[in-house]
Parts: sequence; structure tokens; C-alpha cells
Amino acid sequence: MAKVEHITDGPIYPTIFKLAWPVVASMFLEFALTITDYFWVGFLGTPEQDAIMTSLVVSWTLFATITIIITGLTALISRAIGANNTDQAAYVSRQGIQMAISVGIIFAIVGTILTPHILRFMKARPEVVQLGIPYLSIFFGGIWIFFINDALGSIFRASGDTKSPTIAFASGTVINIILDPLLIFGWGPFPEFGLAGAAVATIISVIVSFIIFMVLLLRGGLEFKIGRWFHTRPDFGIMAKILRIGIPISLQNIAFVLVYWFLIQIVHHYGDTAGAAMGIGNRMESLSFLPAFGLSTATATMVGQNLGALKPERAARCAWGSVKIIILGTVVTTAVFVGIPRIIAGIFSSDPEVIDIAADYLLILGLSQVFMGIEIILEGAFSGAGDTIPPMAVSIPGSVARLPLAYLLCFTFGIGINGVWWSLTITSVLKAVTLLIWFSRGKWKKKKL
Repeated sequence: MAKVEHITDGPIYPTIFKLAWPVVASMFLEFALTITDYFWVGFLGTPEQDAIMTSLVVSWTLFATITIIITGLTALISRAIGANNTDQAAYVSRQGIQMAISVGIIFAIVGTILTPHILRFMKARPEVVQLGIPYLSIFFGGIWIFFINDALGSIFRASGDTKSPTIAFASGTVINIILDPLLIFGWGPFPEFGLAGAAVATIISVIVSFIIFMVLLLRGGLEFKIGRWFHTRPDFGIMAKILRIGIPISLQNIAFVLVYWFLIQIVHHYGDTAGAAMGIGNRMESLSFLPAFGLSTATATMVGQNLGALKPERAARCAWGSVKIIILGTVVTTAVFVGIPRIIAGIFSSDPEVIDIAADYLLILGLSQVFMGIEIILEGAFSGAGDTIPPMAVSIPGSVARLPLAYLLCFTFGIGINGVWWSLTITSVLKAVTLLIWFSRGKWKKKKL
């Protein structure tokens, strides 16, 4: 069996990088996938790009929900591993997988039924709605496999193995990138699905990732055996503990996404070109997310295991080390966004209006990238400690404030569509500063699970 990576002693920075780089590599491929999706769909037209952006808001909501399970699993498993209790880690893993399957099936059924109503709610034009229905319906049909994969990935990462989930997710992503143009345009022997082809490619890729996860488990990819989760009786006590830890983080993520459900209505007030531009800016912003979420995952594991090993001061040094690293990384992203926004926007669209709007988005959001990175790292640190109330208390009000602020800037002050982008930047700065102050108080070190 693979040796679990214990991170409760030794140098901190090399351990951070060792845990983070596989996650960053995997997310880089996911970033490449989103760019590939948007690039190829751009050849279909601006309405198709808007349909993908509108559907993306829905997928964000679903993945925000699964963080309930992922966050709770990460905290409980990393604590158990830090305390050398592999039996408990395996038991919690089985319960988490059962939860992921159940929630995923419910979302698949409900989401497929509600797809047309969801797209209309976001005030997309009828043409965009018709384009988005098959794309989003296919995506909903496979969401339960997404959820299982995310649960399995969190189990591996919480145990200190970030390479195995990277292999699984990266392999699926490569398949997706290859299939995208083949299924969108019907190249060679493949059928032409148009926009829906991007969704078909995605579902095939998550199935590939699931198969790889199964192979890794059968080959002893973990120090402990998870066992047959279908033969384990539900333990509602453990499930409740997973929920108790995960709900605050999930609520903040859901609030963040639900705000976009209404922000995109403001964006659509300025037409399809604004929606398409938002998609370009959002995908480029995810470039900053790569190191941030990779380091956040490493931070959560390191904080959890060190608290489990009764080393709170080392846990704190791990968290602050990740903060220093992300500041250096996001300064580079800021320079790129502020320096060449029009060049970046021109890669994805030939529409002058889309380029103008997207360039402004990148320029304005570039000013907040350092703060965004700090926020994500500290959320990971709080999550690893199982102290998920502080990030929720900061993130939810900060995210909700974006709506009235955007409305005020766009319509009352007459800034136009740029008011939406400024609302994102201003609130990102405020959230990061508040979390920095809260985390530095150190009460998370005494959190009992």
C-alpha cells in the first residue's frame, strides 16, 4: 500500500510545495479545459458563449454544495491520520462516499427537470436558453459521478496523497480537451453535437476519472482500505458531524454563487456581449485560482494533521507560509491582467464590443487578485482546523454585498457594466483583510471536533 504522507514534522515550505504542486497541476489542466471550451465554442458564436457562461453559474452552485461533504471529510480524515487512527479514517470515508452518491442522484433528477426554468430565471435571451438546455441537461445527468470523484479526491488529499487524485482528474481532463472539438464540430467519424458536444465530452471525462480512482483503490492507493461502502450501514452521527463542519463553508460558497445568479441578470441587462465578456474574464481569473486552491488544499491538510498531532503552532506556521507564497504568485497575475488585458480578451473573441468589456473586467479584477488569494488560503486553513464559522461569517455578507453595490455603481452612479467588476474587486479586498485579522487571533487552534 502507498505510504501516507505525514506532515507533522520536518521543513514546512518543501512540504507545502510537495502537497500543493499536484493539485495545482490538476487545476491547471482544468483551467486549460475551460479555456478550450470557451475557445472552440467561440467559433459557434456569441450566444453560444453566453449559454456556457450562464450554465457555468449553475455548475458553480452544484460544486459549492458538494463542499459540504468535502470540507467535513478533509477535516475529520486529516485529524484521524494525524492521530494514527486509520480505522476511523476508513469509516469516515465510507460514510462520506455514501453521502456524495445520495446527494448527487438527487441533484441529477431535480436539475434535469428544472433546467429550462433555471436558464430563464437568469434572464438569458430565448436563443441562449434553447442553446443552454441540452448542454445543462447533459451536465446534470452526470453530476452524481462528479460528486463521487470529488469525495474520493478529498479522501486521498486529506491523507496526504495529492498525486493520486491529480492522476485521476488530469487524465479525465486531457480526454475532455481532446474530445471537445471532435464532438462540437463532428470532426472525422464523430457526430456533430454543437454546444452539447462540450457537455458530452465532460461526462465522458468524469467517467474516465472515476475508473482511474477505482483502479487506484484496488491497487492499494491508500495506507488504509476504505472497504465496500455499499455494504456499510449509514451512520447518521458521523454524517451529521461531516455536515456540521462542512455546512458553513458550503453556505458561503453557495451564497457566493447565488449572488452570481443575480449579478448575471445585471450583466444580461447589457446584452449577450456582456455575458460573453464575463465568461472570458471569469476564465482568465481562474488562472489565479490555480495556485490559490492548490495551496489552500495543502494548507487544509497540513493544519488538520498538525492539530491532530497536537502541534497547533506548527499548524499556524504552515498557514502563514502558504499566505506568503500566494502573495508572490498573485502579484504576477495582477501584472498580466493590468498590463495586457486587450491582448488576452482578443484571444477568445473577434467581437470588438466583447473585447472592450472583457478588457475592463480583467483590468479591474487584476487589482484584487492578491486579496483573493489570501482569502482562499485562509479559508483552507480554517477548514483544516474544522473551524468553518469564521470564513462563513466573512464570506456570506461580503458576497451578498456585491448585489446592492453592483446595482448602485451600475445604475445609480451610471458607471455601466464596469460597476459589476468594481463590486467584485471592492468586496474581495474587504473579505481578505477581515479574514487576516480573524485568523491572526488564533482561536482556531483550540477547535474541538
